Amino acid sequence: MQTIDRDILRLAVPALGALVAEPLFLLTDTALVGHLGEDSLAALGVASAILQTVVGLLIFLAYATTPAVARRLGAGDQPGAIKAGIDGMWLALGVGVLLALIGWPLAGALVRSFGTTAAVSAEATTYLTVSLIGLPGMLVVIAATGLLRGLQDTRTPLVVAVAGFAANAGLNALLIYGAGWGIAGSAAGTVIAQWAMAAVYVVIAVRAARRSRVSLRPGLDGVTASASAGGWLFVRTASLRAALVASVVVAASLGVTQLAAFQIAMTVFTTLALILDALAIAGQAMIGHGLGASEVHRVHAVTRRLIRWGVLSGLVLGAAVAAVAPLVGPAFSPSPEVQQALTVSLWVMAAGIPIGGYVFVLDGVLIGAGDARYLALTGVVNLAVYAPLLVWVAVAHPAGAAGLGWLWAAFGIGYIGARAVTLGLRARGSRWIVTGAPA
Repeated sequence: MQTIDRDILRLAVPALGALVAEPLFLLTDTALVGHLGEDSLAALGVASAILQTVVGLLIFLAYATTPAVARRLGAGDQPGAIKAGIDGMWLALGVGVLLALIGWPLAGALVRSFGTTAAVSAEATTYLTVSLIGLPGMLVVIAATGLLRGLQDTRTPLVVAVAGFAANAGLNALLIYGAGWGIAGSAAGTVIAQWAMAAVYVVIAVRAARRSRVSLRPGLDGVTASASAGGWLFVRTASLRAALVASVVVAASLGVTQLAAFQIAMTVFTTLALILDALAIAGQAMIGHGLGASEVHRVHAVTRRLIRWGVLSGLVLGAAVAAVAPLVGPAFSPSPEVQQALTVSLWVMAAGIPIGGYVFVLDGVLIGAGDARYLALTGVVNLAVYAPLLVWVAVAHPAGAAGLGWLWAAFGIGYIGARAVTLGLRARGSRWIVTGAPA
């Protein structure tokens, strides 16, 4: 068990650093925009929901690449592993360009569909339109990160992430206030950082390909395989994003104050989720490698240890959130109403974080095993369980901070709890264990 724990920490600690870097700088950006006023903060919430939905739906570019690369590496085929990752990067670039071209003329309509005020819609449209320029770069970053994780390297993504997001935070501060661009400056700073990170990863991929004498040209079979492998993961992620977007819509219906507080709460939750995702990433890489090498006993042992690490981490993070909940609000908004609503939602969030620790590690284990079909189908089931809870909050329309508290209970305990049940049932069996390299 000590060897397994060392391997988990070797992958998870650098992954944690990379994952924490992003939300910490996002928290900084949220604070910078938040001091422009409630309209700007609410606009960031709406635009971020759309962008994160697009990027989240395409996270399969990493989640499908990591186990495919890890399995080939475990089976002793390093050139094939690198080629699979490069094909994934080509797919990411093509999808990103296509989505940016589609998104520009639709930006205003997408923002207005959230039903918020005209002032919020105008700022959200500005942020979204500028941000779409960086979408192809961000998708290349996601795919390249999957390649390196599959190669059992989480340290390089840490270095790139820290440098990239530090530059992002600095650029945003300069462009928002120094140049006076307002919310457009936040989007522009992020775009510059995204493309710079993509350029670094391209250099890394080219060097790896040359060392292994792998072609840099996109292979039709490889690109098709990457798209096919990601199909079920796309459905799985779509159900997650549908739950998040529906939650934002309900928060918007409760009022601008509740929407602004919900944006902050969701940023905090994303930070916590990404911290716990460090274990899930270790699981993806280790489970994929173990199955590629046909080491079934090790796969079971890794799964058990990851579950223990996940639940314990969730308990620690939940306690920390509960303790600091009353102190978080002033850092993000001067509004007493926003602060009060945020405090209530953070207390509710704290109760559900241990469940989240269990959910995120099992999600990583099953992704690493390539059990995407089950994740997709049960994702739809989980969404069906959540929908009535969300409808009740929208219809009951609780006033003030209580409304956001009930909304977060529906999401953080009801929806996450449903995922815990479906993932736990699968992990107890062995149908998800399939050994060998991918065909």
